Amino acid sequence: MEPVGHAPRTVVIGYGFAGRSFHSYLVGLAAPALSLHGVASRDPETRKKIAAERPGVKVYDGPEAAFSDPDVDLVVLATPTSTHADLAVAALNAGKHVVTDKAICLTLAECDRMIAAAEQNDRLLTVFQNRRFDGDFLTVRHLTDAGELGDVRWLEMAWQGFGGWGGWRGKAAMGGGRLYDLGAHLLDQLLVLFPAPVESIYCRMHHDFPPEKTDVESEALVVVTFADGRTGVCDLSSMAAISRPRFLARGTKATFQKFGLDPQENAMKAGDIDSAVEDAANYGRLKGPDIDREVPTLPGRWRTFYERVAEALTHGAPPPVTHAEMRRVMSLLDAARESARTGQAVRPAAP
Repeated sequence: MEPVGHAPRTVVIGYGFAGRSFHSYLVGLAAPALSLHGVASRDPETRKKIAAERPGVKVYDGPEAAFSDPDVDLVVLATPTSTHADLAVAALNAGKHVVTDKAICLTLAECDRMIAAAEQNDRLLTVFQNRRFDGDFLTVRHLTDAGELGDVRWLEMAWQGFGGWGGWRGKAAMGGGRLYDLGAHLLDQLLVLFPAPVESIYCRMHHDFPPEKTDVESEALVVVTFADGRTGVCDLSSMAAISRPRFLARGTKATFQKFGLDPQENAMKAGDIDSAVEDAANYGRLKGPDIDREVPTLPGRWRTFYERVAEALTHGAPPPVTHAEMRRVMSLLDAARESARTGQAVRPAAP
């Protein structure tokens, strides 16, 4: 891939919550390595809002206008998951580099179609896995790499709340539901921590919401078994008024438990992600036969994702998420849905 010889001119497609609060904001923070060149929306009222809130950026009346603009280097798809595959292929065929919000798409087959378009056009394709840069995940990685847990054999991760979602995230056909939205993050984190091949996935789902309101799952429990004997459990609930630990890692030397969510999202919504500070009440606990101590959470840094996108485009550095990593997550999501449908453990296509 030929490096871009300037700060890549970036257009965010979509200006809902993700496009406005995450992508436009974080691309702007990555300056001067990236340039927020424009934002695209099909809705006239949204375009007025973009013009008012993002003075100086170009406003496009839809993705096609951005794809056809020769000044655009990179497009970010902040649109419903069900639209990612077609939009990404169109953008790649137009010669643009592409970042998609997670999940990258709906199926492994769609993911492979997107990767093929990226390779044929010699363009970058990656997915927004900002949760690799959560403070709690960075803390677990540090404890693991430092050997303080010993050999981690069992890892539980939970991301829970109470009540169903509205909008497109409440529609299964559009990629709604916690398994796609938050499970894509948890499965990615699990595969980073446990890189061995996956042997099987078992997924149990409930659908306890009124069907006239939403058809997405109310509960999703995913159990992942690895070839080296490790086990990962991802618990995604919309019926948990009391949440489980965000992380529970059990190793041969010690166990680590941590509650609470990374504070960057709330700080970002308030307008200053760099003000994010973990509440000491949410610090984790490391306990073993010879240790029992509080573990301050390492600072998270979501802006790192787009800085690495810029490094990949301008200096040929590795992308923040590779094609192989994207395929593994989508393979696990495919297998989880098949397991929930059949009630059987499933071996993923890309272990």
